Amino acid sequence: MTNAPAGRGPNRLAEQTSPYLVQHAHNPVDWYPWGPQALAAARQSGKPILLSIGYSACHWCHVMAHESFEHEPTAAVMNELFINIKVDREERPDLDRIYQLAHQLLTRRGGGWPLTMFLTHDDQRPFFGGTYFPREARQGMPAFSDLLRRVAEYYREQSPALREQNQALVDALARIDAGNATGAPAALDNEPLLQARAQLAARFDRENGGWGGAPKFPHPAMVMRLLRDWHATASAAQPDLQALFMATLSLTRMAEGGLYDQLGGGFSRYSVDEAWQIPHFEKMLYDNGALLSAYAAAALATGDPFYAEVAAGTADFLLRDMQSPEGGFYSSLDADSEGHEGRFYVWSPQAVRAALPAAEAELFIARYGLDRPPNFEGQWHLVVARSLQELAAQQPWAGSDPAALQARLAAAAATLLAMRSARPWPGRDEKVLTSWNALAIRGLADAARALGRTELTQAATRALDFIRRRLWQEGRLLAVSQGPLAHVQAYLDDHVLLIDAILALQTLRFDAEELAFAASLAELVLARFADTERGGFYFTADDHEALIHRSRFFGDDAMPAGNAVAAQVLLRLGYLLGEERYLAAAEATLRAGWSQGVAQPMGHISLLTALEEQLQPPAILVLRGQPAALARWQGQLLRVYAPRVSVLAIAADATNLPPALASKPPRGEITAYLCRGSQCSAPIDSLSALLRELRAL
Repeated sequence: MTNAPAGRGPNRLAEQTSPYLVQHAHNPVDWYPWGPQALAAARQSGKPILLSIGYSACHWCHVMAHESFEHEPTAAVMNELFINIKVDREERPDLDRIYQLAHQLLTRRGGGWPLTMFLTHDDQRPFFGGTYFPREARQGMPAFSDLLRRVAEYYREQSPALREQNQALVDALARIDAGNATGAPAALDNEPLLQARAQLAARFDRENGGWGGAPKFPHPAMVMRLLRDWHATASAAQPDLQALFMATLSLTRMAEGGLYDQLGGGFSRYSVDEAWQIPHFEKMLYDNGALLSAYAAAALATGDPFYAEVAAGTADFLLRDMQSPEGGFYSSLDADSEGHEGRFYVWSPQAVRAALPAAEAELFIARYGLDRPPNFEGQWHLVVARSLQELAAQQPWAGSDPAALQARLAAAAATLLAMRSARPWPGRDEKVLTSWNALAIRGLADAARALGRTELTQAATRALDFIRRRLWQEGRLLAVSQGPLAHVQAYLDDHVLLIDAILALQTLRFDAEELAFAASLAELVLARFADTERGGFYFTADDHEALIHRSRFFGDDAMPAGNAVAAQVLLRLGYLLGEERYLAAAEATLRAGWSQGVAQPMGHISLLTALEEQLQPPAILVLRGQPAALARWQGQLLRVYAPRVSVLAIAADATNLPPALASKPPRGEITAYLCRGSQCSAPIDSLSALLRELRAL
């Protein structure tokens, strides 16, 4: 363990594997990683803890590091008055969730990163906090060093009042995510789904798509919810076309704007404006996995090639820039390169004209708005400024076929992408996180289905194989892989999102061993995470490190809520395997989260989708037969958007099947079994008859 004095050589973070922590290894701050040594030092010294939480792609984390943590005088104040602990929120989402919520309770406003919290020395309870603090006083914020002195003085002089506040805060944490099945009706109903649908319409941005103002986030779960609402009414006398409009306008505006990387594919984390023009340039794996699923669903649902093109671009980005040689997917790309946010992505008209033939350059400039005023710090970030139809109506392209223009633009983009790739790259966080990889696997499986690209199935399988090889050890799942090291006990989200990814892959190519792995994960969820008194699941396992609060979350944030995904996958797995315990646990979870879902439907979209499947069990279609016939039937069935139907094509000679599937034997060349909940049809041996049955659903 390195114990170099502040400012002399690397600090303790040099021995960590997290890229974010290593970024701070040469700060003059006497940093500790979270762990027994840091907590013991706080207890022995009596100094309060300064807890700083961030992640490697976080722009404002870098700003605060440059301003304060690399500044010798500020670091000296930190070292004198506090025990300083750095946490990577991607490795320790348990700590991040607790202290983000505590920040909201203490300050009455939302949190974010960097998160700066001050904790008691003996029990780690927070008593003050904020996010970014500047080194020098400005815009109503005190200088960070002045704030540090005031906080330390308050801690010394106001201990009794502070302890009373701390207990009240811990009690509030317990109440916030208490969730209780007694709040649910005897028979669950669809009222929260109706409320969510109404709220999505009331808060929808009809000009730009999406919900809310700046900063604006993509919310793929809301888009998927609306596609399901439309599909459920598509054959009715009055289909919910407004739901389809809200979903597709949101997807279109995001992909035409700067949130989407027009050259390299993939999406940034959020837009700083409400029209999706200028992003916060960091690219996160979890966003791109979830958005890939959304665009693939829209491509299947509408048949519009635009959504297929965006899905293909996002999938290509993941395979090209984010997949490790071993198969796992890296976590993120930084917002900054060469010390400036967005520098990697911006262009000028002069650079485009120097790189492309004259005709192609002018077409590209017109398409992506480089003939308009610069939109980002004197440079141009690419957005779709004119549609192909508009270009085909203008000189010098009047009368051109839009498809031909599209091909020319694609060739120009490939040239510019190659040029851009030669620039200094943003930093890449090469941690492999189980839960984020699960979202990427699910997204690639969905895209493979929509696009008919088997290499996407293969890439998803490689990622799953990596997780099973590296992160599944001695019957337990781990959350983080960095280089040769796998560590950190997995969280609820890791388990349930991985089950969801495995189930998605089974619809493309069935693998009995993978299905058994999913069942093993479900057993761990029930054994280690269940709240047996109130229903639902804790975020951490029962043998996880004891913190000030053991959290249960039912609401979505940047990712779908673990409890919501747990309810959905336990329902699907329960029906697939005929396992009543899974079905009971899913219903108990929905009951535990009921009151929160009713109070805030838009914040619990994933939970409401699970509720929908509880009320109307999804269909599972099991095909048994010879490979050629299976491929023919499956190929037709997978081209249909059917979010409530899972298709499993199982070869006639498959072995090691679970009893519920082994009980559906092959008969002749091919046989289909259509099950809705626990009720299955008689064997079906005609594709046309099967399609009629599916339409009747």
